Amino acid sequence: MSERKVRVRFAPSPTGPLHIGGVRTALYNYLFARQHGGELVFRIEDTDSHRFVPGAEEYILKAFRWLGIKFDEGVSFGGSHGPYRQSERRDIYKKYVDQLLEAGKAYYAFDTPEELEAKRAEVKNFQYDATTRMQMRNSLTLPEEQWRKLIDDGVQYTVRFKVEPGQEIHVNDMIRGDVCVKSDILDDKVLYKSADELPTYHLANIVDDHLMEITHVIRGEEWLPSAPLHVLLYKAFGWEDTMPRFAHLPLLLKPEGKGKLSKRDGDRLGFPVFPLEWHDPKTGEVSSGYRESGYFPEAVVNFLALLGWNPGTDQEIFSLDELVKAFDITKCSKSGAKFDYQKGIWFNHEYILRKSDDEIARLFAPIVANNGVDESFERIRLVVHMMKDRVSFVKELWPLCSFFFIAPTEYDEKTVRKRWKEFSAQQMSELIDVLEGIDDFSVEGQEPVVEKWIADKGYKMGDVMNAFRLALVGIGKGPGMFDISAFLGKEETIKRLRKAIATLSPEYQK
Repeated sequence: MSERKVRVRFAPSPTGPLHIGGVRTALYNYLFARQHGGELVFRIEDTDSHRFVPGAEEYILKAFRWLGIKFDEGVSFGGSHGPYRQSERRDIYKKYVDQLLEAGKAYYAFDTPEELEAKRAEVKNFQYDATTRMQMRNSLTLPEEQWRKLIDDGVQYTVRFKVEPGQEIHVNDMIRGDVCVKSDILDDKVLYKSADELPTYHLANIVDDHLMEITHVIRGEEWLPSAPLHVLLYKAFGWEDTMPRFAHLPLLLKPEGKGKLSKRDGDRLGFPVFPLEWHDPKTGEVSSGYRESGYFPEAVVNFLALLGWNPGTDQEIFSLDELVKAFDITKCSKSGAKFDYQKGIWFNHEYILRKSDDEIARLFAPIVANNGVDESFERIRLVVHMMKDRVSFVKELWPLCSFFFIAPTEYDEKTVRKRWKEFSAQQMSELIDVLEGIDDFSVEGQEPVVEKWIADKGYKMGDVMNAFRLALVGIGKGPGMFDISAFLGKEETIKRLRKAIATLSPEYQK
């Protein structure tokens, strides 16, 4: 058999926003496809019509556009294996349901929800399987004439897969190796429901993967228990030769490391679990997103790639192309990956440092404008150059940098008590005279002149510079003092010094 072209798929259900765990699954599928020169298919699994949420599909597509994860075919991308929404494929599935029924690999079941509930109450840990199916109302226990009449009369039914006991089922998993399961522990899963004429996940998944020529199924660990059933279904259809290779990814765990990561963890600890902000159409609840929280898509991708996979080197910063080259699905962890959201913040900081001053300034400029400041791009870029290494998000720049654009209207009380001495007003008055005499107000023009004056007067450098900073900034923070004064210019610097003297000195003249 010739080597098949690698084809993988990401197949979310439109039941709400895309969880960050789903983003990681899609990312690993993308990396695997690109690494092997293959194709990534986007499929929508919407057979459960009761759980459909308006806007969810569009949200998922927008999220991937923002993240830079590109699909080759599927819903909204086109392709020759469509339709790619399961709800549009119901006629296709019915043919395969009938095939299993005719081959005796599946059977009709007429048990009502009430009958099933009564059986669960009667039998502890009840499972619909080889040991109990003959006690139930189905086409294996009812005379053919009777069950056919039930169907003709429009009685609702399900079609269940007939799992034969006493088999060993082997799942060849690229991460976990050979996983062997006894068929006796499997139940006869429902494959089709007459109520909505749609298959369940299990049948639709297998049929779609086969018809769409999927070669590898990379999905979350939560689907591992269903893998043996999927292997049996491939065999039941006679598709062993085209059965995909499986890879079940480790769960994303709570930041504390115990239990599966949930939206509640994000709400509790203040981090997003969705790529984009989500507005719930039913409740109106708004959930935060990575994009709106100020993360760069590249940082989110880099962060997620290393949750459950290790490149085997010390490298932590990867471009998408570098991830494609380095990724090895077989090196994924078997155990869950702790969701260290602080590391996600660290990644965003690293990407700020790696981006050009121009790029960060373009993002910061609207924030400056929204605060009522009309400033040139070049001057905003200068501030970014001085301050970007101090923030993890662009939005953090304004509270840290506003003093560059707006003179302080008040002075931090704690800093005043600590830094404004009884002699500070006198020293700042003298400093004004020194600064007024400087023609070249660049850092290089100011620094030697001011430092010589401090030395000549026998003042302490710390006393002068701390009071100088308080006067210009309003608090004891910011970059080098001469960087600040050079940016502000002579006129603004002296104006701020005079205001500080007038505001702060009366406290020491009682």
